[in-house]
Amino acid sequence: QVQLVESGGGLVQAGGSLSLSCAASGIIFSISAMGWYRQAPGKQRELVAVITSRGSTNYADSLQGRLTISRDNAKNTVYLQMNSLKPVDTAVYYCNARITAPGPMGVMTNDYWGPGTQVTVSS
Repeated sequence: QVQLVESGGGLVQAGGSLSLSCAASGIIFSISAMGWYRQAPGKQRELVAVITSRGSTNYADSLQGRLTISRDNAKNTVYLQMNSLKPVDTAVYYCNARITAPGPMGVMTNDYWGPGTQVTVSS
């Protein structure tokens, strides 16, 4: 069974930095896009950053310049380095990956989500 597990969230002061990581485990044939989303209280989940298997990246316009997404394909892991954090960055951060894996109907490609990790930025 494929699982995503995030780590690295926590409490940080405004202007500080945090690094998040997310590892995919289970029987995995391939992973195409991996990315991070976030959801603040009372708001919809929004894209933070995404990276393809070849390393192409895309960031939310509002977060450009403060984030770096990267991945280690050998470890099925995606990372997010966040700098110059602001209180408005407070949210639960979710890892997402499009994974091809064996399933009950054969080989299937699905989007998987991690349980989320809380990031709190204090002013």
